Amino acid sequence: MSTDLTFITNEPGKSLRDRFGVLLEDDTRFFDCLVGYFFISGFYKLYPFLETVEKIRILVGLQTDRTAYELIQKAKEQGELNLKSHATAIEQVSKNVLGELERSADSAEIETGVHKFVEWVRSKKLEIRAHPSENLHAKVYIMTFAEGDRDKGRVITGSSNLTQAGLQDNLEFNVELKNPYDYQFAIDKFNELWRVAVDVSKPYEDTILNKSPYAQFTPYELYLKFLYEYFRSELSRPAELDDIYVPAGFMKLKYQEEAVLNARKVLDEYGGAFLSDVVGLGKTYMSALLAQQLDGRNLVIAPPHLLDRDIKGSWPNVFSDFQVRQTDFESIGMLDHLLKRDISKYTNVFIDESHRFRTETTQSYEALARICRGKRVILVSATPLNNTPRDILSQVKLFQIGKASTIPNLRNLEAFFTGLEKNLKGLDRQHDRELYFQAIQANAKATRENVLKYLMIRRTRTEIEKYYGEDMKQQGLKFPHVEDPEPLFYKFSKRENEIFDKTIRLLIAEFKYARYRPLTYYEGRRTEQELQGQRNLAKFMKILMVKRLESSFHAFRLTLDRFIHSYERVIAEFKRGNVYISKKHIHKIFEALDAGNHEAIERLLEAEKAEWLSAEDFSASFLPDLESDHKILLQVQELWAEVGRDPKWEAFREVLKLQPKLKNGKLIIFSESQETASYLADRIAKEVEPKVILYTGQAGEPTHRDVIANFDANAFHPRDDYRILVSTEVLSEGVNLHRSNIVINYDIPWNPTRLIQRVGRVNRVDTKFDTIHTYTFFPTEESNDLIKLKEAAEAKIHAFIEMLGADARLLTEGEEIKSHDLFARLTSRKTITGEDEEEESELEYLTEIRDIRDKKPDLFARIKSLPKKARSTRMLPPAAENVAQFPALLTYFRKGRLDKFYLAATGASDPAELDFMTAVKILRPADPSEPLQTIPPDFYAFLDRNKAAFAADTSPAEEDASPRYGGSAHDAYLLKRLKAREIRRYQGFTEDDEAYIQQVIQLLTDGALPKPTTKKVAAALKKESEPLRVLGILKRDIAAQFFQPTRAQGTSQAQAPREVILSSYLVETK
Repeated sequence: MSTDLTFITNEPGKSLRDRFGVLLEDDTRFFDCLVGYFFISGFYKLYPFLETVEKIRILVGLQTDRTAYELIQKAKEQGELNLKSHATAIEQVSKNVLGELERSADSAEIETGVHKFVEWVRSKKLEIRAHPSENLHAKVYIMTFAEGDRDKGRVITGSSNLTQAGLQDNLEFNVELKNPYDYQFAIDKFNELWRVAVDVSKPYEDTILNKSPYAQFTPYELYLKFLYEYFRSELSRPAELDDIYVPAGFMKLKYQEEAVLNARKVLDEYGGAFLSDVVGLGKTYMSALLAQQLDGRNLVIAPPHLLDRDIKGSWPNVFSDFQVRQTDFESIGMLDHLLKRDISKYTNVFIDESHRFRTETTQSYEALARICRGKRVILVSATPLNNTPRDILSQVKLFQIGKASTIPNLRNLEAFFTGLEKNLKGLDRQHDRELYFQAIQANAKATRENVLKYLMIRRTRTEIEKYYGEDMKQQGLKFPHVEDPEPLFYKFSKRENEIFDKTIRLLIAEFKYARYRPLTYYEGRRTEQELQGQRNLAKFMKILMVKRLESSFHAFRLTLDRFIHSYERVIAEFKRGNVYISKKHIHKIFEALDAGNHEAIERLLEAEKAEWLSAEDFSASFLPDLESDHKILLQVQELWAEVGRDPKWEAFREVLKLQPKLKNGKLIIFSESQETASYLADRIAKEVEPKVILYTGQAGEPTHRDVIANFDANAFHPRDDYRILVSTEVLSEGVNLHRSNIVINYDIPWNPTRLIQRVGRVNRVDTKFDTIHTYTFFPTEESNDLIKLKEAAEAKIHAFIEMLGADARLLTEGEEIKSHDLFARLTSRKTITGEDEEEESELEYLTEIRDIRDKKPDLFARIKSLPKKARSTRMLPPAAENVAQFPALLTYFRKGRLDKFYLAATGASDPAELDFMTAVKILRPADPSEPLQTIPPDFYAFLDRNKAAFAADTSPAEEDASPRYGGSAHDAYLLKRLKAREIRRYQGFTEDDEAYIQQVIQLLTDGALPKPTTKKVAAALKKESEPLRVLGILKRDIAAQFFQPTRAQGTSQAQAPREVILSSYLVETK
């Protein structure tokens, strides 16, 4: 290795820092630096060698531009006459310094160096000036020795800046000049430049002490900065809509405008949005206001009764009232018809009751996915999550790509939701009850925090009254008060109770439902998908029997008779050697199940449009199981022959006649069963009130118009022909029935979402009633004690759910509910208002920072100017929630649109990620005057732990197309086939063919094709191996729309830098 010290390259033993150490500590009296830009954050590497130096002069130029220089110089010459120019110049210098410190590394050494810099500026030991030249690129370091030393001094010049990289890490090229002539030339030139430069020491000092991450900020200031940064996009939105038109007679409500502003922002960023305010707040009107703000042609897809122009609140009429042009309307059931038209003309697709598309496997979902690709998608539903988090996934995939999403830090949606499902695996609903429900709650929270917070606009009535109450008051709007639902009890005699309980036990515990799952006995070839379909069907039929029994004795008897007749025919056919399997109808059956149309299921099963199989190919247990089931059905039929009365109807008749609130007002009565509804309407008409109307899925258009005329307060032609409406679920969504304020659930709405939807028909924003009343029937035992009646009803519900075990989620339509919670939820007003989860609202904090902006502009300006990496402290009590041990550090990070919060605590192995509500409570001081505490050096060790956790959580995960990383087995099969040698190396493809196949591979890799499409293509490819025919199948079965990008593609934040926004050092209150 060369020992020549003339050249300094930062190679081992030749670092510039080491050379400075020798020269500066060796009697250097003055140290002058001429650099394009002075990096304060690198000062810590040098300052220990400068302790004995008498004077330090730093001359910068490159980054302090000519405009700033001229303004400073002019102000200097004119004194106070040009304070404005001087302030502008200082601001530019300050901006440069602040930008560097925000971008610098985080360490105690750097902070010490910065404080030492300020100390020396104050003592005049260090002076920094800016030269006017924008082209000052030199890097010259001049050391002047004390008098009588070996020579006058030394000069080092070359490529190194005063940074850690320049002083030590980078391979640089610097030369040390020892010749007296070189020294004299350098010092003369430096002095010449120094004389015309402007002193910027004060701006540097002020910026570091008052504006930089090393400045002192109070806990309250840091808390407000937290709110400002978190709600920055909301704060930057315009306060009002552009060019809004509200028709005469409609209120211009702030909460609706705010929803539209939010939705427009979400659409711009993600290509789709959920409008999901709780029922009755005017989502159709909000949609019309949103459509006013969007360019392009609109398509509205809604249930047919919501498209009727004879109904005032229908989509066509609302859009017409709000002067929204260029809009077409199509029924939710006519999507195939829509695909025959030109769908490329649409830019925006509004989907009402979007939760109907929570299942990805249906043909209607595939059609909707084709329609939505490449368009803005607005999903309108008060209940988008009916059952499981996967309900949300299917709807999100209408505007996001399954494994290539643009949601922050969530590229692979499929893997995320698969992971949520895995959280429940291995947990038994009955044996691991508490762990199971904890996992359910954790999954719901994860879905809200990672997905819905970016895509959904949802407020409850309580939030709107609290945060928009003043606007409502000014406009004379008041929401009706929702009373707690009242339970109504129908009492069994002792024998009826025994029969009821025994029937439940037989149908749940002993009945095998063999007739509905014949393939599980078949010994020939069958797929796992076919087997699972039949197992599911058997479970659904079990649930149907349980629901019918609770709904009405009449409906149960009819269903029981059909079951017996069906079993007798299947047994007779089996003995003739025949078994019929209905594979074709299985999807229609499940679609009917999804729609709650149980009568349609039975019609499909009875139609027997099925393929034939030989009885000889079935296991020996099939016939005995069929006969055992048949025997149980006859046993149940015999039991019910003893029951001659209908205690439920008798109790209801009594209530209708005697209950004051029910005697005169208009009533809405719901039953899930069409047969129960028909039976009920008939008996009411004969025994209570002739002015009753029945509405079911079989009702025609004239009946629907009669319902609207008699029960919709906004009807064009109101009439008073009917006082009581009896309906199935078909009227539980979308329609206004608010000439009534009373809803009666004749059978138990096992999924509380149904209760929300039903009561939502009368709980409208424009109702004239002050209160809303709800009643629900429950079975119970004979008693004159109300508490005992409730306890017996709860026991019956408990028995229903617990006996069903894991199948109970089918009874509650996928919603996981503890058996002892259901009665309480069905008798709580919070369920109806959609507030039963008691989620805390972010609106409280958004309102707080908005008030600061509007009422304290000086404070808001101060908060806005706080730098990135700002720091403060919080004093917390010893038993502070979420902080196990002190000290601790809470850090707020950002990456693109992603905000994350971490807490590193003493004694904890890994930092904990916090949600917004937890973090904001820790940061919010009880007293705004809480003082700042000293921040010790271990701050940086905690910060490093938090940074490491954030980096790990935001590093791209390995992508994998296999099912374990999300996506279906069909996707994996197709990828395997298309990447196989026989396709990849086939010589007969044109370049266009090869490009097309690569596009298909990319779509499959990204999870961009709906499941019915990949299933259909996979089934076809399993029968075909010839490459050109394979290509033909792809082109035939994959719709052209799926090759279009979504609106959101291209807005990914994957490459955005990671930033530290702020940190709070948490200490224990003394």
